[in-house]
Amino acid sequence: MTSKKIIIVEDERPARDLLKTYLEAFPEMEVIGEYDNGFDGLKAINELKPDAIFLDVQMPKLTGFELLEVLEHQPEVIFTTAYDQFAIRAFERNAVDYLLKPFSKERFKEAMVKLNSRLETKEGSAKGESGIEKIRQHFAESDEKLHRVVIKKSGKIHVISTGDINFLEAQDDYVMIYTDEGKYLKQQTMKYFEQHLDNQQFVRVHRSYIANITCIERIEPYEKSNFVLILKDGNKVPVSRSGMQVLRENLDF
Repeated sequence: MTSKKIIIVEDERPARDLLKTYLEAFPEMEVIGEYDNGFDGLKAINELKPDAIFLDVQMPKLTGFELLEVLEHQPEVIFTTAYDQFAIRAFERNAVDYLLKPFSKERFKEAMVKLNSRLETKEGSAKGESGIEKIRQHFAESDEKLHRVVIKKSGKIHVISTGDINFLEAQDDYVMIYTDEGKYLKQQTMKYFEQHLDNQQFVRVHRSYIANITCIERIEPYEKSNFVLILKDGNKVPVSRSGMQVLRENLDF
């Protein structure tokens, strides 16, 4: 039997050691790497192309979900997490399984049975798809608010706090995100950002623009009944009539 390559991405050493100990009972599984942070794990997964990964949900710098968002290679995923079980149910059907810390050897074995079944199905499938796209899709459709945006640019991963975003501009199937440090192109929709950004701070001022109201310097009239935002960084953002109404409600003027 050909061994299956496994990578562990988990910031807690005891959890990594426990996973490796439990995996010893499965000689068909070969641990080819373990990493204590999302950035190193992301690089290794794309380079080493494992069959499956054990992935912690909550990690500093880059969370498990953020890692999946920019991952190129698509292995099968078993989450390891301290999240409450009810918070996990939303993506339970898309990941192979989740292990709620602390997990027993028996619970681990259940996850491995599911993983072996998924890998066998994948080998016999013409498409050979993993559940990662479904996981991504689920979080795109959820109501969970964004606190950070992860973007891959020039081979580097940038994690941008939403508070650092000045405004966003629609560009076909992408969105350009403007910050004081530069601009970043993200393959996502304006509808997604309108839904997931804090609506007390970000306003859809135009069909093609979302503005951070804390970055507004002033509002000036522009062509007929339209307006333009002058931001503190000097950029100008057009405002439609409906966008102006939303601004009036948010800024109370």
